[in-house]
Amino acid sequence: MSSEKKIKNLYAVFNPKSIAIIGASRNPTKIGHVVLKNHLDGGFGGKIYPINPEAEEILGLKCYPSVSAIGKKVDTAIISIPSKMVAAALEDCGKAGVRGAVVITGGFSEVGNAEGEAELVRIADKYGMALIGPNCMGVLNPASRVDSIFLPIYKLGRPHVGDISFISQSGAVGGCIVDLAARAGLGMAKFVSYGNAAVIDETDLLSYLEKDEKSGIIVMYVEAIRDGRRFMSVARRVTKKKPVVVLKAGITAQGAEAAKSHTGAIAGAAEAYKAAFKQCNMTEAESLDELFDFAKIFYQPRAHGRRIAIVTNGGGNGVLAADSVVKNNLELAQFSDSTTKELIGFLPPYATAKNPLDLVGDADAHRYESALNAVMKDPNVDAIVAILLFQTVQLDSSVVNIVVKASDLRQKPMVAVCTGGEYTELHRRILDSYGVPTYPSPSSAIRALAKFLEFSKKHPK
Repeated sequence: MSSEKKIKNLYAVFNPKSIAIIGASRNPTKIGHVVLKNHLDGGFGGKIYPINPEAEEILGLKCYPSVSAIGKKVDTAIISIPSKMVAAALEDCGKAGVRGAVVITGGFSEVGNAEGEAELVRIADKYGMALIGPNCMGVLNPASRVDSIFLPIYKLGRPHVGDISFISQSGAVGGCIVDLAARAGLGMAKFVSYGNAAVIDETDLLSYLEKDEKSGIIVMYVEAIRDGRRFMSVARRVTKKKPVVVLKAGITAQGAEAAKSHTGAIAGAAEAYKAAFKQCNMTEAESLDELFDFAKIFYQPRAHGRRIAIVTNGGGNGVLAADSVVKNNLELAQFSDSTTKELIGFLPPYATAKNPLDLVGDADAHRYESALNAVMKDPNVDAIVAILLFQTVQLDSSVVNIVVKASDLRQKPMVAVCTGGEYTELHRRILDSYGVPTYPSPSSAIRALAKFLEFSKKHPK
């Protein structure tokens, strides 16, 4: 099967009008039951066909013994049955004209069953099916309400519709990102856990998302790349249009061995991957925290330089931020004379109109508004770091509107640093949900900002 055909058929996986759930179960602890319930509870608007030869009805839907017994067109099948039964079910799907399949079932190359996996590849190629997996978590499309993630909604949150698409070789890592995105109020366009990549691999998915109008930012977690040359060719093309953030796991000997037993992946030399990502203008993350941190900053408008203004109501945090600016090869902006004059006009006599700009501990929302307005229009400032210590007496929730309003002007990139407990975390989630990227520390914020500014330099808009 050609790459073009299987990539084209991925549309049936992400945007099906009809789904067969092979392995649908009445047992709430079974994957087939969770996947069926997720589609029902999530409001999937197409046809759902539970496949279980031993049941007549599950969750109010008529059951069928096989896909071919449905007698109607089925776009995609989600398979969660014992590994020894998967090939026969997939063959039946092929004969019935199914174009896409998500094989959640494990027990293939990751445990040494290469022959069983090769049979799935043969069947998929024979019928031209785009097959995700095996040994994967599945796909999520909030817009079309497709949800084959086999973790219950009450345990793992689902993000609202947005423009970040996430590709993960690992279901566990992907699930963490989905949950974090939902909690932070960040939107997602597509999520796919592709597991063993028997048919559809990371390059196919990257190529599909390149043309997906709803995917503005692409985030990847990979343990190995099957065809490095092809991947780099596609990645170079994609990063000219969309930012791509990537985390490569298995960079140590022990990690590589773990990856092999996890998804059957053969990991390569870390330095080779790092060089390849750089050549392709991809933004590389080195941890799960960074992957999430970097992804959300690309909502910001492109910057035209590397001069940073720091606005804070805590002097120590401003000093830490200044250190991080230098460590990340950025510059502290030198405020213009007009900006300095404007700052002096509203700052208390015990504050200094210099960068980092310490509004001092009694700063309220109004003082933040005046400060952000001043530095936003300063031609010597390329990006802004707003540090908000919500623990101070004078600073209340009204500052959120001030920060969102300044960010919505889309004049310069701005990030917020909010360090603290439950009260602070509540405000972080609100800011994130309105497109203001927040971070728990100055170092994490400025590290993400540095990556974004590097991308902006190569891809100005």
